[in-house]
Amino acid sequence: DLDSVVVCIEMGAQDYLLKPILLDDVLYKVRRLLEHKRQAWELQMLRRESTKHLDFESLVGRSPAMKELYELIQKVAPTNATVLITGESGVGKEVVARLLHSLSAQSERVFLPVNCSAIPETLLESQLFGYTKGAFTGAAANQEGLFQRARGGTMFLDEIGDMSMSTQVKLLRVLQEKTIQRVGGKELISVDVRILAATHRDLEEAIDAKEFRLDLFHRLNVAIIYLPPLSQRREDIPELVNYFLNRYSAEFN
Repeated sequence: DLDSVVVCIEMGAQDYLLKPILLDDVLYKVRRLLEHKRQAWELQMLRRESTKHLDFESLVGRSPAMKELYELIQKVAPTNATVLITGESGVGKEVVARLLHSLSAQSERVFLPVNCSAIPETLLESQLFGYTKGAFTGAAANQEGLFQRARGGTMFLDEIGDMSMSTQVKLLRVLQEKTIQRVGGKELISVDVRILAATHRDLEEAIDAKEFRLDLFHRLNVAIIYLPPLSQRREDIPELVNYFLNRYSAEFN
């Protein structure tokens, strides 16, 4: 009755069904709720990203090496190409990934960064690909993975050189076929996401050591962006000093 509807809505219910129940009505409302959930999640991610103003000022340096980097980013960003970002730890690979996303056609969609070295192997697979009910202890219901949640957006896989061989096989399927398979599931699910990857490792050495798949390397290496360390662009050091002085002077008054 109307009173119970009001009480339920006040307690947080999103919708209600009228008796007698009609299947078409149920299906319509479930679809609407799923879409509402997706939009709410994307809005949350976009709000988080909107606080990060990104342009070429986020990369500091005017050395020849950095100018070459800017030109390459401008060429690659508007495409839908997979990009492999390489360079030493701390050179700003995630900054470049965010810049590529902000200059792309997917800029209004979500940007999802994942540090592959910081998440245990078993958790990384379930995080990326999702899982089915009963796939493992605690899997009480089907769960979407990040590849599904990134719909139309960008996934940034940081430190991909540390990804296990079994997870690499699943990632290869995403790049080749644009499909995923949830942990414990058999169904192939289509995904629409641009992949940016980064590593500080020499992947060719990792391939020789049987620690990284050659076929995955070729799929990732559609476009490669190398970030030079400061040792190769010392002329940028004064500009970096001024950048950090201004940033922290403003932040700490």
